[in-house]
Amino acid sequence: MLRLWFCPVSFAFEKGHPIAFVIILPMFQRIVRGLELTLILFILALILGYSTPSGADEVERVRAYTRQIEFNYVSWMGNAAFLKLRAASIGAPNMFEPATQKQIVSEYFQLTQKILEGENELELIYADANVADKELASADLRAKLAVMYDRQRELAPLAEAVLQEQVSQILAELGLSTAGQPVPDVLYHSTPLPMALITSPRDRIEESANISIETELTLDEVSALETRVDEGLGVSSLVVEIGGVGVYPTMVERTTNMNWLLSTVAHEWLHNYLTLRPLGMLYSETPELRTMNETTASIAGNEIGTIVLERFYPELAQAANPSTTPRLVTAPFGHPEPGDFLRPPFDFRAAMHETRVTADALLAEGKVDEAEAYMESRRLVFLRNGYLIRKLNQAYFAFHGAYADLPGGAAGEDPVGPAVRALRAQSESLADFVQTISWMTDFQQLKAAVSP
Repeated sequence: MLRLWFCPVSFAFEKGHPIAFVIILPMFQRIVRGLELTLILFILALILGYSTPSGADEVERVRAYTRQIEFNYVSWMGNAAFLKLRAASIGAPNMFEPATQKQIVSEYFQLTQKILEGENELELIYADANVADKELASADLRAKLAVMYDRQRELAPLAEAVLQEQVSQILAELGLSTAGQPVPDVLYHSTPLPMALITSPRDRIEESANISIETELTLDEVSALETRVDEGLGVSSLVVEIGGVGVYPTMVERTTNMNWLLSTVAHEWLHNYLTLRPLGMLYSETPELRTMNETTASIAGNEIGTIVLERFYPELAQAANPSTTPRLVTAPFGHPEPGDFLRPPFDFRAAMHETRVTADALLAEGKVDEAEAYMESRRLVFLRNGYLIRKLNQAYFAFHGAYADLPGGAAGEDPVGPAVRALRAQSESLADFVQTISWMTDFQQLKAAVSP
């Protein structure tokens, strides 16, 4: 096992190591530039939050139910920025040879897998009604987790520094940089993420609020919150798990899937990149602009993540190839029943597309109760085919429908996703696509750009 530790930057300077000025000083300059951008992004968020009074009023109505359980981003960003400064203080990742960098990343992923397995085992102990003394029953496991958490705190900043640099190299090669340097710098931290409370009007599918809440809420507490919001405001609500947040440094969920991690790191960086341009500044102005933003980040993030994986981790690229991963599921629970093998496989995206289109049609006719009953009936169809969707409602589609990088799915017949995909298809390069769409201020510009 590779053992690493942090040393104060002052030690290197006091000892007169010239390499400190070659490696460490440029790293600090990059981090400081990134932290300056943090302030810019924060100010922009405040400005944009007050640019649409009606939307702000709706959010405040929902916040009456969430103020005591909202996630503290300011504290999180401060802690994450400190971790990045500590990594920069030893010149990570440039002080390590490529082989050592891969070893750091590999150990970090193996450790993450053990931690996730341990946390799941711990949850099972506390959920088991037959375990009387849960503290005693979990003592050994909690002790093992404590040791792993300590090791993770050592490894995480170094592994993240390696992956940040690898993504940065690809961004520069793709032309998504300034003088070879991405702006803002690629900085992320993996952590348990907050959940998001999404609301939508009942008579149409449209995100009206998206509020980050604490991760530790139990399922009962989540369900009770949704019920209070639904009954108190007459809306459709849903608490969803998320994979990343475009704060700075960006937040990314813990995972052992390298392909997903790299794509998500790039996805969240793109949100920060766009925030410094009109498309990102106007993120919340209209549902169309939000979908343009999310779909752009998804398309570009997936492309960038794939390139990074193939360049630096070719041994993992084949396993992550979507063409080798089955997309269709048949009889996932228990044993197959007679006739199962005669039925066509269940196509999740096609079924979700059909559900969204039908729900939209019912809502357009003013049949709100019928639409909600239909969506619940469809949720049971998904459940029977192995997809555990806790609630399928207007809020579900308002959130998931904005990610339209692939045809079909929760976006239904929304024309925004296909237009973004068409712009990517006709663009000469990924950089040309991102730079073109980043300066758009409404959906009409996108339609004009892809019109024959």
